[in-house]
Parts: sequence; structure tokens; C-alpha cells
Amino acid sequence: MTQTTVTSTASTTATTTPSGLRTLYLIRVAFSLIWVALVFATSARLVSTDEPTVIAAVLLVVYPLWDVIATLLERRLAGPGATNRVSTVNIGLGLTATAGMIVAVFSTIGTTLLVFGVWALLSGAIQLVVAIRRRRTVGAQWPMVISGGQSVLAGATIAATSASATSGLSTVAGYSAFGAFWFLVSVIALSIRGRREER
Repeated sequence: MTQTTVTSTASTTATTTPSGLRTLYLIRVAFSLIWVALVFATSARLVSTDEPTVIAAVLLVVYPLWDVIATLLERRLAGPGATNRVSTVNIGLGLTATAGMIVAVFSTIGTTLLVFGVWALLSGAIQLVVAIRRRRTVGAQWPMVISGGQSVLAGATIAATSASATSGLSTVAGYSAFGAFWFLVSVIALSIRGRREER
């Protein structure tokens, strides 16, 4: 659910980034929806005490890894700048979460939920920082502010309840679905802002 780069002040970047962001956000929406569908189709019944199946393990490892890839793509859209330090932190966090998930999938669903929850909390905090900084250069960032705040709360909840007998992968599927919703709202907000600026 995260986004981590801020556009540079160059005029060319400022004009091309909103269009690029919309495209990337739509790709993130499609990925999240496919991921959610696969979780519900194959692994939704797995709870904290269960061991992950091979399919569940792959899905859990791929999720934070995809966020790293998306961050790298978004970083290229933004161009060079000091704010890339924020994306570097998020990339490092995503790679750490991916490595942690690779270890966790050999344990229980509860362990994977703990790793996922901590990662969601920290990446959500980064998303909040980025969205607030990006308001002046791109605008229409209120959906990402809400999404970042929601990610912090959801991550804390997932981590805190990871050992509960009722916790399962359906929880993280819901998290991803909400993330897709806010990325879609952000696409709409950026499109509206772009049309207003053209007038």
C-alpha cells in the first residue's frame, strides 16, 4: 500500500509525473486485486497456527517484493533529488520484509502475520511522510495520506493480533484490498487535478 518518492522541482518532471503516477497506481491496483483474489481462492482459510502452503508462501513473499519494485519504478518517475533518500529507506525496508517473510513462511501463519504487520506499519508511516511532502509538487495527495494512516493502524493491528487463533491470511487480503481502493481514488484525484490545471 506504500508509495515513497517525491517529484523533483524540475518543470519537466513536474509535468510528467502525475501521468506516470496514474499509470503506476493503476498497475498497483491491478496487482493488489489479483493478489487478493489468489489469497481468497487458495489460502483464506489458513489461520495463525497453520503452516503456510507453498502457494501461500509464494504470495506472502511476493507482496513486499512487489512493493520494492513499484518503489523503484516510482523513483524513476520522480527523477533525481534529495528526497530519494526516503525511497531508499523504503526499498531497504521492503527487502528486509521480504527476507523476513522468506524465513517466516517456514514457521506458521502467525509468524508471517507478525512480519507483515510490522512492515505495513513502518511502510505506512513512510507513505504518510511522502504524501505530505508531495502535496506541493503533485497535489491530490489526500487519498495517500489516508492510505498511509490506515496502513499504520492496520499494520499495528495485524502485528498485535498475529497470534490470535482467529487471525489468518484473509486479514492481509483485506489490507491489500483497501490499499487498492485508495490507489484507485488517488488516480481519480490526480486526473481531476490535471483537468483543472489544463483549463
